Amino acid sequence: MKADATNSVAGKGGPFAWISDLGTREKRTFGACVGGWALDAMDVQMYSLVVPALVATWGLTGGQTGDLQTAALLVSAIGGWLAGFLADRIGRVRTLQLAILWFAVFTFLSGLAQNYTQLLAARALLGLGFGGEWAAGAVLLGESIRAEHRGKALGMMQAGWAVGWGAAVLLAALSFSLLPEEQAWRALFLVGIAPALLVFFVRRYVEEPPVYIETRRKLAEQGDKPSFFEIFKGRLLPITLLGALMGTGAQGGYSAVTTFLPRFLRDQRGLSVIGSSGYLAVVILGSLCGYLTGGFLSDRIGRRLQFLVFAIGAGVVVVTYTSFSFGNNMMLVLGFPLGFFASGVFSAMGAFYTESFPTRVRGVGQGFTYNVGRALGAFFPALVGRLSETVPLGQAIGLFAGIAYLTMAIAAFLLPETKGKVLAAE
Repeated sequence: MKADATNSVAGKGGPFAWISDLGTREKRTFGACVGGWALDAMDVQMYSLVVPALVATWGLTGGQTGDLQTAALLVSAIGGWLAGFLADRIGRVRTLQLAILWFAVFTFLSGLAQNYTQLLAARALLGLGFGGEWAAGAVLLGESIRAEHRGKALGMMQAGWAVGWGAAVLLAALSFSLLPEEQAWRALFLVGIAPALLVFFVRRYVEEPPVYIETRRKLAEQGDKPSFFEIFKGRLLPITLLGALMGTGAQGGYSAVTTFLPRFLRDQRGLSVIGSSGYLAVVILGSLCGYLTGGFLSDRIGRRLQFLVFAIGAGVVVVTYTSFSFGNNMMLVLGFPLGFFASGVFSAMGAFYTESFPTRVRGVGQGFTYNVGRALGAFFPALVGRLSETVPLGQAIGLFAGIAYLTMAIAAFLLPETKGKVLAAE
């Protein structure tokens, strides 16, 4: 009856009418998690926009620029695992606050770096908060939103990435328009301290999910202390391994594309930082639509089929976009499906991982599977950077992105369906 009423409201009010169906606690959690991921994206995506400036001012090689991104992604995997562990121990909300504050501070410190080594250290440490924010935010939102809206809510959380990416592009265009190149990239990173303000909202208004509170109460009564290694035992082992492999494909493909897209547009398409902003805007618009569409589809057709559709679509479009010669107008048009599929592959992940692990180890299970994928996927930018020293950058991106999305599709095909699962205190 409730589902029928919800569908009726959605039909009358449009695709976002379901948000009005959420309670006050759900809405506050939804706002905090979407906002946190958007601000995380803004800080992280700033790097890809300053790569051309770093090459020009510091003379970095393709391998070094790839290593800077790989360092952040590798450490973000550790941050995700750690945040998942902490989320199960000290709470989802407190862990989210720590992660947001951490990535904001180290983005700011990136702007103060005086050489490659210092920037590498700052980027690596930023990764702890970057990985931790998703791990804490996704499990918090997944447990707080009812089953019929979980896919849409987590899809919209992922859509926050496109919003943050767009904000980074606008800030980059402004910085490079007003300041010399050697100062503009620093100013961009310094602005990255702004997300720290979100911590005050989270602290005041966001509450722990009831299912988490009830689980902690039961565990305390029983004297039970869940182990990190529980996710590698019994029925959870194949979910952990296949989930990590799926994450590797999604993360590797996305990182291979987005890390080098501004440089690809500049070096192989002859566009300036400002001139490429229009192309990036189309990609970002496609990303936003992909995240939202993927979230809605996951609640309609299921998590598994959504993964397959978007992984195959992403592989085809990325290889086409980077490997064939098109005029600038066609490049502009292809930017939309590029962003749509490459981003939409993530829409159902938060919901799937939330539904795949019991509450007692949900944080560490979700943090591990998503972020081991990020760790292994982190090698893709470094591989692209190295290969780009001997072959055209577009070919290097297309090769490794194609391998990544094929890996994701295979893993998704082998995973079970979890759509509609009601979470229990277990």
